[in-house]
Amino acid sequence: MMKRSLTAVAVLAAATLALTACSGASGATDDGDGAGATVKPLSIGNFLDVTSWDPSLADVGFDGPYLSALYDPLLAIDGTGEPQPALATDWEVSEDFKTITMNLRTDAKFSDGEAFDADAAVKSLEYLKAGARSQEAYQKVESFEAVDEDTIAIHLTQRDDTILYFMGLGRSYMMAPDAIDAGSLAETPVGSGPYTLGADSVPGAEYRFEKVADHWAAADFPFDPLSVSPLSDATAMLNGMESGQFNLIYGDKTAMDMAADNNWNVATGLSMWVGLQFSDRAGETEMGKPLGDLKVREALNVAFNGPEMVETIAQGVGEATNQVFPVDTPGYVSALVGTEKPSIETAKKLLAEAGYADGFDVTMPMAPPFQPYQAIVEQTFTELGITLTWKETDFMQYMSVAPEYPMFVGVIAMDSNPIATVERQISKPQWYNPNPGLDAFPEVKAQVEKVFTAEPGDTQIAEVEKLNTLVTENAFFSVWAQSTNTYISVADFEVTPVTGMMFPTLRQIAVTG
Repeated sequence: MMKRSLTAVAVLAAATLALTACSGASGATDDGDGAGATVKPLSIGNFLDVTSWDPSLADVGFDGPYLSALYDPLLAIDGTGEPQPALATDWEVSEDFKTITMNLRTDAKFSDGEAFDADAAVKSLEYLKAGARSQEAYQKVESFEAVDEDTIAIHLTQRDDTILYFMGLGRSYMMAPDAIDAGSLAETPVGSGPYTLGADSVPGAEYRFEKVADHWAAADFPFDPLSVSPLSDATAMLNGMESGQFNLIYGDKTAMDMAADNNWNVATGLSMWVGLQFSDRAGETEMGKPLGDLKVREALNVAFNGPEMVETIAQGVGEATNQVFPVDTPGYVSALVGTEKPSIETAKKLLAEAGYADGFDVTMPMAPPFQPYQAIVEQTFTELGITLTWKETDFMQYMSVAPEYPMFVGVIAMDSNPIATVERQISKPQWYNPNPGLDAFPEVKAQVEKVFTAEPGDTQIAEVEKLNTLVTENAFFSVWAQSTNTYISVADFEVTPVTGMMFPTLRQIAVTG
């Protein structure tokens, strides 16, 4: 059990947090639809089925290939998390940071024949703002305005440094106005994207997409035919890659090891942090009281050997670190890594200094995807004198059950945008962080405010690094490592991973030959 790939664990955890395809072996064509680009068949083996064809209900995680085929976003995103033009050709943020003005394309239309314009954009944005999942991007929006036929303004209640990032991540897909009114998007998607959903698609097995010949960005999507198949069995997916059923899959360590012999490309990108999430770091509950002591949280950090866990559980795939900011991205502080070597003896000493020389009692949830960590957690807690009781729970219930406990094994999605990391990991309540507890950490709380008010750019990043240093020194989490997403493709395709997406959109897939 200890040898199970961390990649596989991360995939299964992502499913909680956040199932015959065209052959990929045929040759390239140039039929004119790609404005002179080399057009090739693309058959994707994705890990999960689409959560919804309605962008307001869809998940960012594995839905990228599905939704980006059918819908155009106002903003896209690049591999570093920077927003890029799409239906919005450019944008400007006002001096007071409270108005974002966007210029729109005038040559896009929806698959039902409706024209895309400012009114259509506003209707979609209002729909997304009310969406169960998509609303996260628009929590500081006061209103949307159609300034003229090809210009919109987003009016904010206060400065928002993450709205453009979230829009580019998958929260600005534009939908046909009539389809929004009909309430039918979940069953019948209608967008202005480069493809339409083929009638011969088999829900849950294979989705086939028909190329839109006159799409405004046809050259950016040189795939025809295009299919995406959900297949959560990694072995079956790899078999499909070997047989030519797929030419791009969500891979694992086994697929990586086979890549060189098969002339496959391998693309990897950091995706999640793995460790103990302290959901009661302020020690406000009876069971969580020990966590309110910094020395206890420090002990639970130094007791685990992250580098060793990467080599054993993760089979060498991933990054050992003590931070929730992705390694080597803005906000990450490399000097914080390795300042104290893993040591059970040091951990015992810290617990004794905190008054817990004999340990304490704690109950934590456990579900099948997290069992690879169960043995090492049990062993470590036993050595520390901590009496651990597991509360077995169903995999699909873990997300709702875990926050009821003061700490739990977490595989938590990360963001490439450092301000989004501040919000999602530190300052704003999330399912995995129901009570950030900042009132108990006034220095951290004050630094969060400095981040949100600092001048964007280098000045703000410097404040983020100070905040990261504070939360790491205050042991807000016990981070063991950061896991990766892996994509395996035939030599004709190249994938650009994006931290924040489990599977990139079609815009992150390029034809290389």
